[in-house]
Amino acid sequence: MTPLETAAVLFTLANVWLAVKENIWCWPTGIVGVILYAFVNYEARLYSNAALQLVYLALSIHGWYEWLHGGANRSELSVTRASLRVLTICLASGLLMSGILLLVLRATTDAALPLWDASTTAFSLVGQWMMNEKLVENWLIWLAVDIIYVPIYAYRSSPMTAGLYAIFCALAWKGYVEWKRSSRSAMAAQQASSS
Repeated sequence: MTPLETAAVLFTLANVWLAVKENIWCWPTGIVGVILYAFVNYEARLYSNAALQLVYLALSIHGWYEWLHGGANRSELSVTRASLRVLTICLASGLLMSGILLLVLRATTDAALPLWDASTTAFSLVGQWMMNEKLVENWLIWLAVDIIYVPIYAYRSSPMTAGLYAIFCALAWKGYVEWKRSSRSAMAAQQASSS
């Protein structure tokens, strides 16, 4: 366990906790966390997860903007539920990206766990996009990904990060419950204002 990994864990934990609470400060803490985790994953030879952190950097900037201005008339974005169409597209995109990344990793790297590295990377991108759009179901994607990350990081001798992802499992469930409640409140408020 290195000081770099410790700092990455703390910033990422703050990021997820703040996201559960729909607090806008989740984005700047997340930006620091992804930069640190780019280095942690590279050192662990989880190359697509290292590259994923750079994509997260761009997505975090986008998410920060969306949460502030992505609602009606450029207002703050509210939590909503994903439609069946959106869920189907997200799942299909995750599977397609997993397959492509797996082929790339096997052909071009000495990745430690290519199938798991590819699939967690792909579905993390799906989960992040859904979080940027404040879709409740992002937390279910994160829960599935986090469950897989725990043994990956334990296997790669990153016990602090494995522990972090175990905590993320609980936070993902908490996020799902809280965002579902927030979605119902936002829908009720919208119906009251339109009647």
